[in-house]
Amino acid sequence: MTSTEPKITPELIAEHGLKPDEYQRILTLIGREPSFTELGIFSAMWNEHCSYKSSRLHLRGLPTKAPWVIQGPGENAGVIDIGDGQAAVFKMESHNHPSYIEPYQGAGTGVGGILRDVFTMGARPIAALNALRFGDPKHPRTRHLVAGVVAGIGGYGNSFGVPTVGGLVGFHTRYDGNNLVNAMAVGLADADKIFYAKATGVGLPVVYLGSKTGRDGIHGATMASAEFGEGAEEKRPTVQVGDPFAEKLLLEACLEIMEAGCVVAIQDMGAAGLTCSAVEMGAKGDLGIELDLDKLPCREAGMSAYEMMLSESQERMLMVIAPGKEEQAEAIFLKWGLDFAIVGYTTDNLRFVVKHKGEIKADLPIKELGDEAPLYDRPWVETPKQQRIDPASLEISATIPGALERLIGSPDFASKRWIWEQYDHLILNNTVQRPGGDSAVVRVGEGPKGLALTCDVTPRYCEADPFEGGKQAVAEAWRNITAVGGKPLALTDNLNFGNPEKPEIMGQLVGCLRGIGAAALALDFPVVSGNVSLYNETNGRGILPTPTIGGVGVVDDIEKTATLAFKAGGEAIYVIGETTGWLGQSAFLSEILDREEGAPPPVDLELERKNGDFVRSLIEAELVTAVHDVSDGGLLVAITEMAMASGIGASLLAPEDGINPFAYWFGEDQARYVVTVASGEKAQVLRQAEAAGVTIAKIGGTGGDRLNIPGERPLVIDTLRERNEAWLPIYMGAGLM
Repeated sequence: MTSTEPKITPELIAEHGLKPDEYQRILTLIGREPSFTELGIFSAMWNEHCSYKSSRLHLRGLPTKAPWVIQGPGENAGVIDIGDGQAAVFKMESHNHPSYIEPYQGAGTGVGGILRDVFTMGARPIAALNALRFGDPKHPRTRHLVAGVVAGIGGYGNSFGVPTVGGLVGFHTRYDGNNLVNAMAVGLADADKIFYAKATGVGLPVVYLGSKTGRDGIHGATMASAEFGEGAEEKRPTVQVGDPFAEKLLLEACLEIMEAGCVVAIQDMGAAGLTCSAVEMGAKGDLGIELDLDKLPCREAGMSAYEMMLSESQERMLMVIAPGKEEQAEAIFLKWGLDFAIVGYTTDNLRFVVKHKGEIKADLPIKELGDEAPLYDRPWVETPKQQRIDPASLEISATIPGALERLIGSPDFASKRWIWEQYDHLILNNTVQRPGGDSAVVRVGEGPKGLALTCDVTPRYCEADPFEGGKQAVAEAWRNITAVGGKPLALTDNLNFGNPEKPEIMGQLVGCLRGIGAAALALDFPVVSGNVSLYNETNGRGILPTPTIGGVGVVDDIEKTATLAFKAGGEAIYVIGETTGWLGQSAFLSEILDREEGAPPPVDLELERKNGDFVRSLIEAELVTAVHDVSDGGLLVAITEMAMASGIGASLLAPEDGINPFAYWFGEDQARYVVTVASGEKAQVLRQAEAAGVTIAKIGGTGGDRLNIPGERPLVIDTLRERNEAWLPIYMGAGLM
C-alpha cells in the first residue's frame, strides 16, 4: 500500500459495508492486510447487491430448467427457445436507491443497465417494461419522484429506441422513503448465437469498450446494499449518469463485433463496474485476469486505481477478444465513435492483478472473490397466519356503485395513461398490444409469432402471507399472458424486501421464494433470471415485500390475440372460475374500509392451470371476443375495465342467494377470467367447459352505454372512464413538482 492511500481502520472498513467478521475473513483469505484498492474490490464483490449473501441459499430452491430454457440464472440474462431457431433473452433489475436519490438519472440508468444485460448476450432489445412503486400520494416527495422516474425511463428508452410496452404503478405509504424502480428488457437472438461471460484461452486480450470512465457511481453497489437514514440526498455522487445515445452506439458496435466473430466472452459493466465484470469473466472460465489501468480510457484527470475499479460509469463493456481479431474489432468500435482499449490479458494463475503507474494495486485470488463471499443462513420467522375475513362482520356504509366509483378513481386503479404516453411504445413498429391491457404483445420479426410480456405482484398479499403472495404473483403473471392468448414460458423476478437481518423480513423473503418456486414448478413457468434488492428501508421502516414477477410467453399468431375491450352489444358475459367472495387483503377492504387485514385469497395452482389452459383454448378457437383476468378489485372492476376500454355498457345478473353482494362483486378469488361470447358460440363454449371440468357462469350481457347492476343505480360508462382517467393528470399537475 502506498503512502497516498488511507490507512485501513475499523471506521474505513465499516464505511465499505463490511462487518468485522467479514474483514477477518478477508485477512484469512489473503494472509495479510488488504491495500485500499483491494478493500474497495472486496467491498464491491461482497456486498449484498453483487454477492446475494443473504438470499443465495434460498434462491437455490427455485425451478430453473425446462426443455425450452437455453440459459438460466447466473448470466447477464436468461434465454429461452421460442422456436424457429429464435431465442428470447430477458431479465429484470432494480434501481431503487439511485432513483430515490436522483429520480431522473436513477431510473434512466436502470433502463440502460438492463438493456445492456440483454444485448451483452447477443440479442437486439425489442421491448422494455417497468414496475414502479411510490409512497402515499400525499407525501411531500411522491409527486417529485413520480415525475423524475417517469421522465428518466422515457428519456432513456425513447432516445435509445426501444418501445416501453408495459408495466405497473402502485402507491402505498410504506414506499414513502424508498420507492421501487424495477426495469425489465426483452431481446431477440438466434438460438445458436448466444454470447456468455465465461472467458476462455490464456494470453488473450481483455478489451475495454464504450464510454470513458469517470467518478460517477463509485460505491453505487454498496449504497444499494444498505438502508437509508437521514441525509440520503447526500449520496447523489453514487448515482450514475446515463447517455442513451452512447448506449445505442454501443449496442450496434457490440452486435457488429459479435457478428464478425471477434468475441470470446463479454460482460457489461453494471454494479461494481470494472471490478465485477473482470472478476466474473475470469472466475467463470477458471482463468486469471491482469489489468493495466494506465490503458483505461478516463474522462477525468488523476483518477486513482480505487476510483477506476469502483466507478459505475455507464455504457461500458468488457470483452475477451479472439486471437488475431484485435485490429478488426478496434476498427468497428472506432467507426461507431467509441473507445476501444486493450487493458489486460487472461492468465493461467487464477489471480486478479491490477496495476497502475508501475505499482501492483491489487493481487487477489480471483475465484475466491466470488466463491468465498459470505453466505448467510440468516435467522427467520414465519409470518403469522391471519383469519379469513367474514363479509358479514364488516360494517359497510358505501353502496356498490359508490365503492366502484371510488376504486376506479383511486391512485392504484386510476388510468396510468399519463405515464405510458410519455414512453414511446410504438417505435420499431412491432407493438401489437400497447400498455393498458393484461399483457403487452410484440411481433417477432415479420410475424405471425409474437411475445406476450407482463410484470405483476400484489404486495398486500405478500405481507399477509408470503407463501400465498409469492404463488399469486407468479399465477397473476401467468394469467396475464394467458388472457391475451399467449403460452407462458418463463419468468424473471425482482425480489424487493427490507432488511434481511431482521428475522421477520427474512421470513418474508423465504416465504415468498417458496411460493414463487411452488407456482413456477406447477405452472411449468421456470425462473431464468432475476435480481434481489434488500435493505429497502428508511429509518428502520421497511417497504412491503414486493417480489415483482416478469413473465414472457409466446403467441403463435398475433392475429388471434385477445384483448379486454368489449367488442359489440348483445354478447354474453361469463366468468370462468369459482367466485366465493374472498375479501381478505382486497383492494375493496383497503380503499373503501381503510383496512389491510385478513388472509389473502389462496391460490389453487392446479385450478389455475386448468382454467388458464381452457381460456387459451377458447382464444385459439376464436370462441371468445374479449378476455380479462380477474385480479385487484374483483369481478366488478374487471367488467368495468372491459366496458371503459370499449365504451360499451353491460347489464349484470344478481349474485346467487347466500353470497354477500360486496364480497361477490369485489372479492378477489383467484384463477378467474371474464370472457364475452357471441350468441352463436355460447352452446359450444358451455359444452367445452363441461368437458374440461371448468366452472363457468353467465353473469350478464353487453350493450348500451351504462353499467347496470341489479338493484343499484346505473352508471354511465363515459362518466366512469372520465373518473378513471382524471386522477393522475390532476395529481401531477397540482402544485410544484
